[in-house]
Amino acid sequence: MRVDLDRTIKMGDRRYSPHVSIMAAKLSYENEALNKTVIQHHWQMHFLGLQNFWNAYEEQYSTQATMFQDKTDDPNLIVVAFRGTGPFYANAWISDIDLSWYDLEGMGKIHAGFMKALGLQKPIGWPKDIINQEAQEQNNTTKQFAYYKIREDLKKILSKSEKAKFIVTGHSLGGALAILFASVLFLHEEEWLLDKLEGVYTFGQPRVGDEQFGNFMMKKLKKFDVKYFRYVYCNDMVPRLPYDDKTLFFKHFGSCLYYNSLYKGKVKEEEPNKNYFSLLWVLPKVLNAAFELIRSFILSWLKGSDYEQSWLEIIFRMVGFVIPGLSAHGPVDYVNLTRLGSTLHLPQSQEGLKHD
Repeated sequence: MRVDLDRTIKMGDRRYSPHVSIMAAKLSYENEALNKTVIQHHWQMHFLGLQNFWNAYEEQYSTQATMFQDKTDDPNLIVVAFRGTGPFYANAWISDIDLSWYDLEGMGKIHAGFMKALGLQKPIGWPKDIINQEAQEQNNTTKQFAYYKIREDLKKILSKSEKAKFIVTGHSLGGALAILFASVLFLHEEEWLLDKLEGVYTFGQPRVGDEQFGNFMMKKLKKFDVKYFRYVYCNDMVPRLPYDDKTLFFKHFGSCLYYNSLYKGKVKEEEPNKNYFSLLWVLPKVLNAAFELIRSFILSWLKGSDYEQSWLEIIFRMVGFVIPGLSAHGPVDYVNLTRLGSTLHLPQSQEGLKHD
């Protein structure tokens, strides 16, 4: 229901980028008309478009991202927000459940479904440039792929302002695409763009690769001084998938900015109960789901009308009694933690040092 930014959080505040990021990630689930209205008239920012991108493996448009520019301050900020998995959007679910590996030499193994959604070229992988793309675009004979089109758009827009920066963000599947977008920039050694990348902000992001890929990313994040902020709210089940076990070998990398149901945060190496399924956690998760349901009724009384939840959202909270952690995945709690939660500082090396 919320479309307005928290005006008490201004540029320069450490909460600004994560707050704008989650609001953008939430907005990306909506249609282009609503994106344009909210960005231009509510946020007073410049709308750059909501685009559909082609998936060569599924042979359909399966990926969406919204872009806008905040020109209210100098240097201005460009935001790229990838859309996550809508509950009734089958194309996105196909990307999620494709658990096959895509092996990139020197990088490691990566979730193939996510890579295909980002623009993996069939059958040649990730060439730095698509041959004859510009000529084909002029004749409207080519499909646009997320990584390549967004990269080129960013180069054009950023070249107009020497001080401009950009951030990449997304919720759920969108978060996975956001960090993988950065990984392909690393692969292609896009130093000029990486120098302008202020950070990658993901919310409820699933695991995207194996341990080798995580090690590759940590080295590149440090080399190019790119900040990676992976937010996890309480019992959200999606960051705990796919499993980090002897069968699937998926692993997170970097620090986890973990918030409990009181929106109190800690920087951790890994979110608690990392693989979600555990008999020891069943009762605590159900009790926490009950607390979240009660909180839905009282938070607006304590914090104001911005925190009022619709009846549909309250009904979704009840799902937490049956599947604890599913109702915790919605964007509402991630918006709340950027407004109400404690401000966390990542370890300078981003190597997952544990902090309170």
